[in-house]
Amino acid sequence: MNKIDHSLVFLRSENARMSFKELSRLLKKSPQLLKYSVSSLEKEGIIHHPFYIFDYSYFGLLLFRVYFKSVYVREQDKLGLIKELTDNPYVLAVYELVGEFDLSVEFAAPNPSKFNKEFKKIITTNPLLKEYKIVLNIVTHIYPRSYLAGKGELLNLYNQKIVGGDREKDIFKPEEIKVIKVLLHNPTVRYTKLAKESDLNSKTAKSILNNLTKRNIIRGCKYLIDKNKLGIQKNRLFLKLHNLDLEQESRLLEFLHDNPEVIQLNKTVGDWDMEIDLESLDKSRIRYIISKLREEFSDLIASFNLIEVYEYHKRTYLPEYLFREE
Repeated sequence: MNKIDHSLVFLRSENARMSFKELSRLLKKSPQLLKYSVSSLEKEGIIHHPFYIFDYSYFGLLLFRVYFKSVYVREQDKLGLIKELTDNPYVLAVYELVGEFDLSVEFAAPNPSKFNKEFKKIITTNPLLKEYKIVLNIVTHIYPRSYLAGKGELLNLYNQKIVGGDREKDIFKPEEIKVIKVLLHNPTVRYTKLAKESDLNSKTAKSILNNLTKRNIIRGCKYLIDKNKLGIQKNRLFLKLHNLDLEQESRLLEFLHDNPEVIQLNKTVGDWDMEIDLESLDKSRIRYIISKLREEFSDLIASFNLIEVYEYHKRTYLPEYLFREE
């Protein structure tokens, strides 16, 4: 693929299940051409590893994020460690960093005690994982990658999604669990195959999927993108805040929402209070946003740190262990 269509990357990565008919309507291109273009994006790994955004809080889960320092020296050590972590049934995400930390791993567990038990198993058996910091993720705001959308109607196509927070644990029927399990393992599955693998008829399977979406248990279906192949700069900004009140927080959230380069916000408990993910095709935009943040919220930001997010190796929102126990 010589020239990358950023609008197509935007639409496909934000909604991995969008039909080619709808893509054609939005981009004013033929479905046949778009099928070829999407196939090329997937073949070249520009978009990869589709995943459903499940709100894990409805399953009674907490999310813990661990940042590791000085994880590996040799490439062989790195690959072995990453495989071990991605195979762990409690791990939701694994990604490499450049800067103060080398690796970040996200865990889902029903309580701190269970997380601590599983985490200790990992670090006890792996001498590479010596130095680390742990934060508890309270809530995550996921914003569309509007910086890829260009101008026009695409900009208003998607809204932010909020995952986590203080929610009542839901009760799921056996047939709902079956559908969720299939979607977890095969996010872009067709409805006929979804029904077959869930041991349901097509109408029931589709109805369950729609109902889970309506109840906000499912918040979307996305692709990971290869920022290196797209020439995208991606950083995570860590903020330690003070003097925070509801009015100040509302003003900060509005600022982040209005900047298209902000793609995610995590509110956390630990060494810092917020993690802000920034992406841009223009590196200077990230510097500009950080400068504006420091300028407009100088009375709020006690300290900050910036690191590069290099590469994702796993991204999901529900742990495998939930389904192994079913």
